[in-house]
Formats: sequence, structure tokens, C-alpha cells
Amino acid sequence: MFDYEMLRVIWWLLLGILLIGFAETDGFDLGLGAVFRFLGRTEPERRALIETIEPVWDGNQVWLILGAGAVFAAWPTLYAASFSALYPAMLLLLFALILRPVGFGFRNRLSDARWRNAWDWALCVGGAVPALLFGIAFGDLFGGIPFHFDSLQRIIYGGGFFNLLTPFAIVCAFVSLSMMILHGAAYASMKAGEPMSRRACLTGMAAACVFVLSFALAGLMVTFWMNGYRIMGDIDPGGPSNPILKTVYRAPGAWIDNYRKWPWMWLAPLIAFGGAALACWMLALRRAGNAFMASCLVPAGTILTAGFALFPFLLPSSENPSHSLTVWDASSSALTLRIMFWSVVVFLPVVLGYTAWVFRVLRGRITLEKLREHA
Repeated sequence: MFDYEMLRVIWWLLLGILLIGFAETDGFDLGLGAVFRFLGRTEPERRALIETIEPVWDGNQVWLILGAGAVFAAWPTLYAASFSALYPAMLLLLFALILRPVGFGFRNRLSDARWRNAWDWALCVGGAVPALLFGIAFGDLFGGIPFHFDSLQRIIYGGGFFNLLTPFAIVCAFVSLSMMILHGAAYASMKAGEPMSRRACLTGMAAACVFVLSFALAGLMVTFWMNGYRIMGDIDPGGPSNPILKTVYRAPGAWIDNYRKWPWMWLAPLIAFGGAALACWMLALRRAGNAFMASCLVPAGTILTAGFALFPFLLPSSENPSHSLTVWDASSSALTLRIMFWSVVVFLPVVLGYTAWVFRVLRGRITLEKLREHA
């Protein structure tokens, strides 16, 4: 039904869908977790904010697991290279993500204020650090990861954790953190009662402004300051998965090539900018539901903007650009991609249906009055 070239493109699109699904669902968990201690100024207020995300965070984590599984099965070379090159960052990300379930489970074990305060800060770290690391990872893709293949096609990594902290990666970290805080604040304005909802609106408006400025700065840096990657000559989209058979060179403004070739791609950054502006406006008008729907556009537009710019590159190499991994030379076999595709066709609607059902069951605001009644 699909040839090898089409299957590779489909799985590139599916990888993007899984990333967007993670950012849309777990994104508001992380964003709200990063700021809930500041939105709630008393113990009952913080408890109410935690109640808005505690029942759903583990289900939202499914998207991250699906994304990692898809990379492992559909792009095994990408999985091996990225986990080898980004191991310290991955380990830090894992520790930060572990803080969330531990924080939810242990926070209310004792009523001591210092105990709860410590776990509140742990939950903030568990929300802010992953958001920052995801942004740094995306930023480093544009600058290239320091790895190459030796004569036996073993992956050799030539950098360290602090090599990942480039100026552009730091700007992308602000893009990611502000995007998730905006998403989380819009969610809190819709799910939490007063006065937390009002504070969430103000926080979301500030985050929207930071996002617009940092996203615009990142776009200017990619266009006018950074060298992008280009493939020299023709490449066989249905050829073998061997990443050292091509020639790649770096050139100023090369990351904008796809936007020049296909102008409709400019819709992606416009969606991100428009979603942030609309969410800010809706938060100012205290239309929480509309603000949350508008904030959902921001992660989708941001991830699509990066994906369109990088295509067909998956993991550019700064040590040897010709060893960069692309959609055309880092995938599994056609049979594997085909079997996985039909598995996704069956199981992805189940995940979507389950997610929609959970949010329908848990609809309604978490107010201080409800918490008192429950107590």
C-alpha cells in the first residue's frame, strides 16, 4: 500500500504527532507544576492546584512513552545516537520526572509545613526542569550534536553536558518553559477556583509575552545568525538506512530552505504566534475555556515550526555534517514501519478516546469550598 519513501514520511509525521500530543497533555502538567507554588499562597490553595493535575499526569505521560517507543522501533539509529549523545541530559530529565510522582505521593504524608514546603519545591523543579531540557534539546538540533560514526559505524560522542548549553539552546529553553507555563496557567484558570484562577490569568499573560519575544528571537537567530544544514546532490528516499552515504554541508540561512520551497509552512509559526496572542487576550477577558483552547495552538505551532525547518534532518552532527541522521537513512526496514503503522492505526484512537473520556469524567473546577467539603 505504501512504499518505503512514503512510510518514512508517515513515521516522521507520526513522530511529530506524538511530540505534539505530549506537549498538549503533559505540557500543562509541567507548566502548572513549575508555577503552582506561586499561584497558591496558602496550603488549601496549593492543594487545590495540585488536585487539578494529580489525577491526569500519569495518563498524560503515556504520550512520552509512545514517543520514545516510536523512536526506538521506527528510528533505531536515532534512538541510539540521541541517547548516547544526550545521556547526562536524559538522566537529569529522568530524575526531574521522578520527582512528580514522588512529590504527589509524599507531600500529604505529614502535615508539617516544612515537609510540604520541601515537596512543593520538588514539584516545581519537576515541572520546570523538563520544560527547560526539552527546549535545550530542540535548540541543540539546530546547532548540531557533536557525534560521528567510526569505521565500524559505532557512534562516537565528542561533547559533554555543558556543550549543550549554547546561546540558541538557552533561548529555546525560554521558548519551551514559557510555552508550557502559558499552557499550564490557562489550564489552571479553567480548572481552579478563585483566587487561583485570577492569578493564573496574570501568569499566563506574562508567559505569553515571554513566549512571543523568545520565539521571535529564536526565529531571527535561525534566519540570520546560524548555519543550517543542506544535503549536496540527490538522495534516494527509498534507499538503504546508512547515514554515511551522503554529503552534507553547512550554510547560513539553510534552515529556512523548506520555508522558501513550500511557503505554506509559514502557517506553523503564525499559528504559534497567533495562539499565544489569542490566549493572552482571552485570559485578559477571563474566558478561561477559550484561553485554554488557544494555548493548545502554541505547542502545535512551535513543534511544527521546528519540524518543518529541520526536515529531512532528525539529528544533525556538528562534528561531521555528512554523518547527520535524516528521515531517509536512519529508519527501520519497510516491513517494520508497515507493521508499526497498522498498530498505530488500531491503538492511537484508543489512547485518544481514553484521554477524552478521562477529561470528561474529571470536568469541573476544583474550588476551596469543594476541598473543605471533602475534608
